[in-house]
Amino acid sequence: MRKKIAAGNWKMNTTLDEGLKLASEVVHMAKDESLSETTIMMSVPYTHIESIKKTIGNATNVFIAAQNCHQELSGAYTGEISAAMLQNLGVDCVVLGHSERREYYKETYAELESKTQIVLKHQMTPIFCCGEKLATREENAHFDLVKEQLSSSLFELDAVEFAKVIIAYEPVWAIGTGVTASDEQAQEMHHFIRHTIAKNYSDSIAKQIPILYGGSVKPANAQTLFSCPDVDGGLIGGASMDAQGFIDIAKSF
Repeated sequence: MRKKIAAGNWKMNTTLDEGLKLASEVVHMAKDESLSETTIMMSVPYTHIESIKKTIGNATNVFIAAQNCHQELSGAYTGEISAAMLQNLGVDCVVLGHSERREYYKETYAELESKTQIVLKHQMTPIFCCGEKLATREENAHFDLVKEQLSSSLFELDAVEFAKVIIAYEPVWAIGTGVTASDEQAQEMHHFIRHTIAKNYSDSIAKQIPILYGGSVKPANAQTLFSCPDVDGGLIGGASMDAQGFIDIAKSF
């Protein structure tokens, strides 16, 4: 059975004090017995990682993620952070290829391929994002683009490596807009991603890879989205900034 995952992406939000308060509330609420088999993640600013890792403590269902890392081991890259640094802080997962980084920082397929490989080499789990803008969907090219994003950055991994990846499908036209992909649209793309993985690896690997949906997930729509057979949870932005709302989403399974 695939993991059920609620992953909150805080982006560039919260001071350390605000982040610690939010994380403490999430960790406390995550003790609810109904969440014992749900994986809860918080993708937090770099400045918060060490303190929030301590806040998580020995919680068995709460994990910490970073929002990016550099593709090189070390070097003269002012302002960047390496996979080794994140691993040393106890980071569990790293979000890679988020649409905002693809657009604002012009991340290339080759860079994301290197980042994925270096994260895996440091025993952390990549949460690899893919998805299309509205214009691409309107041109009916969204399947081709998502396939290209996956094949160009992930499909050089061997089967053992690939089996450790989490995929997050984020229709860019639904991120922070209040517009959510319909259940049918989400399921259709998630099924396509799983089918694409099966063609490049195997059915067994495709069936074990968690595929998350990201794009205006809220408590009001999470249950319907998560009921889709190929949707294994969410990469949640704005709604993860409210502890109760985020936990309500996690309970939607």
